[in-house]
Amino acid sequence: MATESEKPSLLERLSHFLLREPEDREQLVELLHGAYENSLMDSDSLAMIEGVLQVSEMQVRDIMIPRSQMDVIDITHPPETFIPHVIATAHSRFPVIEDNKNDVIGILLAKDLLRYYAGEDFEVRDMLRPAIFIPEAKRLNVLLKEFRSNRNHIAIVVDEYGGIAGMVTIEDVLEQIVGDIEDEYDYDEDEDNIIQNADGQFRVKALTEISDFNEIVGTDLSDEEFSTIGGLVVNQFGHLPKRNDEISFDGLHVKVLRADSRRLHSISVEVLNKDLAITP
Repeated sequence: MATESEKPSLLERLSHFLLREPEDREQLVELLHGAYENSLMDSDSLAMIEGVLQVSEMQVRDIMIPRSQMDVIDITHPPETFIPHVIATAHSRFPVIEDNKNDVIGILLAKDLLRYYAGEDFEVRDMLRPAIFIPEAKRLNVLLKEFRSNRNHIAIVVDEYGGIAGMVTIEDVLEQIVGDIEDEYDYDEDEDNIIQNADGQFRVKALTEISDFNEIVGTDLSDEEFSTIGGLVVNQFGHLPKRNDEISFDGLHVKVLRADSRRLHSISVEVLNKDLAITP
């Protein structure tokens, strides 16, 4: 039986794995998983390393916030009109448009609105920072390097025709590396959009089409105004809800499972009365 002094040290065990030089990415990932399984690194470290590897292969279009979901300020509106929206969304930076989302003229920092409350002469155009425009195909690792070098935190994404496709922030990129905090409500992206729990409640991804939701859950919600269940729920709240926020409507009780500062990701749905779960 080996004595305590004869047992291989952490450095020796790690060296054993590293000496198996990987020949391609798949072998590298396999090596990392082997290190995790042998307790040479924890799950958080493994996830972050895999995130770094993944970022080098992903493009901006894979993670961008679509134009339809962008929170913007219209420069043609007076501050007293859009400031409540700024407060409700709680972002630190906002794309500023002129009449429509395809015409982004700059970026407004929320902190610059303090000058409005200070009673100073306030003109939104004078507060704007230049908007950075990037193509959908830009690699995330390249974008992250650019964010760090030019100290920008937000970029506007354009399509091949020069139209606005969406936006991306440095937080969106970093999230691909550090990942979301996993909890008992998270489930595989590869699984179905709707999963029924043992208690009869449903876990639903926000991007689930309302028509699919109706078919599986047995409701008759209207999809005339919103196509996804997430859009319908956000509209019912009247603002972007936070995790654990709850609301009841049309015979349903909804609890937010996952949401960040920009998007609703997943919800829990309990059907209170299927006869009432109908939106005219």
